[in-house]
Amino acid sequence: MPGALDAPAAGAPAAGAPARSLPSHRERIEQALATVFGLIFMALAVIVTVETISRKVFNFSLQGADELGGYALAVGSTIAFSLGVMGRNHIRVDVFFEMFSPRLKALLNWLAIVSMAAFAVLIAVVAFKVIGDTLQYRSTAPTPWQTPLIYPQAVWYTGLAIFALVTAGSALRATALLFGGQVDQLNVDYQPKSAKQELKEELDDLSARQAAEGGRP
Repeated sequence: MPGALDAPAAGAPAAGAPARSLPSHRERIEQALATVFGLIFMALAVIVTVETISRKVFNFSLQGADELGGYALAVGSTIAFSLGVMGRNHIRVDVFFEMFSPRLKALLNWLAIVSMAAFAVLIAVVAFKVIGDTLQYRSTAPTPWQTPLIYPQAVWYTGLAIFALVTAGSALRATALLFGGQVDQLNVDYQPKSAKQELKEELDDLSARQAAEGGRP
């Protein structure tokens, strides 16, 4: 019947409501890395809190908070490298950049991501030699825990490898866009965010959070 055909399907968004697009693979990876990053430092915050309370109240120390803090900083920084690339949050001096033509901007953006990819791969290669030395000498941390360094270094190296893969994939895509003549798309995807873009994102995020809080019972 016409009325049944015109009725929206179950679960479909109401008329006038914005359609929700499914997250892309890039967004899923970015969200997963951001979640791991947050969990690492939340766990570190809990450990530091327990360490502080145990020292002040019970005169007892875990003797490992500093060591774990160093591991968290090392691993978290490698994750932040990838998040910075995918979120276009890296800093670039752009005093004269906006005066350039779109083609010159595209060339510079391509050069920037390719250089970063080369740097990331170089770091991954050098770090792999560090892992090899650790395995060969069975190195341990000079701390009360005497942690075998292969365990934190393996996690650290995983972050560096992800960074190398992310930048290499971005460099390949940027190269395809450049030689395919899609300079505007290259600039959109690989040019660092301007101050106006960052402000708009913050305002949009604030509006979304306020709307979510207003809709709660």
